[in-house]
Amino acid sequence: MGRKAAESRPAVRGGKRGEECSTGDADPWRVVRVIRRLTVGPPLVEPRRVITPYTVESDAGTTSTELAYRFERDVFDSSDWASRNLASMVTAQVALNYGLFADEIRFVGAFDEIDRRFLRAMAENTAREIVVKKFLEPNPFLRGPASRLPATKRARYCHARLRFRSPTSTSPAVGNIHGWGDGSSGHAVLSSGGKDSLLTLGLLREIGCDTYPIFVNESGRHWLTARNAYRYLAEHHPGTGRVWTNSDRVFAWFLRRFPFVRQDFASVRSDEYPVRLWTVAVFLFGALPLMRADGIDRILIGDEFDTTRRVRHLGIPHYDGLFDQSRFFDDALTRYFQKKGFGVQQFSALRWQSEMLIQKTLAERYPDLLPLQVSCHAAHLEGQRVHPCGRCEKCRRIVGMLIAFGLDPRQCGYTDAQIAACLSALTVAGIHQETEGAQHLAHLLAQRGVLPPYARGLPAPRERPEVLMLRFDPAASPIDALPSDIRAPILRIQLEHAQGSVRRVGRRWQPYDPLGDRTIANHQ
Repeated sequence: MGRKAAESRPAVRGGKRGEECSTGDADPWRVVRVIRRLTVGPPLVEPRRVITPYTVESDAGTTSTELAYRFERDVFDSSDWASRNLASMVTAQVALNYGLFADEIRFVGAFDEIDRRFLRAMAENTAREIVVKKFLEPNPFLRGPASRLPATKRARYCHARLRFRSPTSTSPAVGNIHGWGDGSSGHAVLSSGGKDSLLTLGLLREIGCDTYPIFVNESGRHWLTARNAYRYLAEHHPGTGRVWTNSDRVFAWFLRRFPFVRQDFASVRSDEYPVRLWTVAVFLFGALPLMRADGIDRILIGDEFDTTRRVRHLGIPHYDGLFDQSRFFDDALTRYFQKKGFGVQQFSALRWQSEMLIQKTLAERYPDLLPLQVSCHAAHLEGQRVHPCGRCEKCRRIVGMLIAFGLDPRQCGYTDAQIAACLSALTVAGIHQETEGAQHLAHLLAQRGVLPPYARGLPAPRERPEVLMLRFDPAASPIDALPSDIRAPILRIQLEHAQGSVRRVGRRWQPYDPLGDRTIANHQ
């Protein structure tokens, strides 16, 4: 439920940005417009890195920081417009989180009209998602009037006008950029050390695809979740790549310039980011220069069934804060790549599977990859190996699922004490999971006798067999969500670990044989 609208107060005329505005015809959302101008660029492009200044002009003055991406080998040629264009787009993504908070965002770099349209569309969508998920819903990071803003339907939610300026006078025609593949020349997996990217890697590896795990290494503790997987795959899987970025430092830099955000944000225990939602693209675009260098033209993101949603909050349509994990995101990025002439396809091999089925399949099918999994908000290093904290929401979710399937969480680094603590916390604090999944998890745990009758943190146990089936939905997970040449081989593997498959017809799930579908049969 959204926050209540702010109470009426006397008018404040001519106030500074960041101060509360009056009621009447003044916009109460002006309280969050604390940036007069955000300038991004121009980027400094070198063979193995790109550095782009971010400059904020506000009533507090002008201040700058630098966003950097560094690669392990040569990926850019500064004399080449296409390289400068890609570098500009890579370092523009962070800025799309701040359209709600700025009057103007100025991008200085090599952009064509396709880039401009994409950035404007994503900035608008992100601003709307942030309004709903970070301001109208409870947010422990907010303070002052910004924590009680009213819900208002608008034609536009992005306050900032996006403007573009080129540091040079020349640019190619729209779309006049050579692609780097023919649609089937290699599969990059955006990798994080979690179960989703590990299962995706296992599936592609088993069916014989040329597969390239690409890890984007943020400069902070976030990298710990990926470290076990990266170290193992870098040694045993040719083609494993890593990109370093300081995007996490830039995100924190912005928070320190927002008076409506608690300045002890780093100490607030939360499973959410304070005010940003455009995150996956920051990593995704960071992987593109490696893909371009190697001619890889498919990129897979490990997103499951329940991350594609269209909902409304107080009349405002949105994607439940999950747009950059949804099928809509895959489609939008693929359209952008095709218009640019890159020839790149983006998709998930897991759209038909629930989170529970993903965990089950990984554990049963790829026991060599399971010990690499770290799904934790606060992982820590012990010697050379990263271990989960055993206290966060992700940990109790993973432990609960493994126990529900009769598997041993110690394989993922949990101690006996952590396992007991996670199960205890699970019954009190619950988990972030689709309702059907949480109900079925409670059902499986109750069957195993590990769910006490006072488990108020979970919904009442209820068998929801579709959660462990492949689910085909025309919007969220259609049969053609995967390219035709890898669809049937991956389906066969997934069906070995699922309890059947169903297709949504109206509001009901009905039995369905995906391998008998003509779109599959025609390509077997």
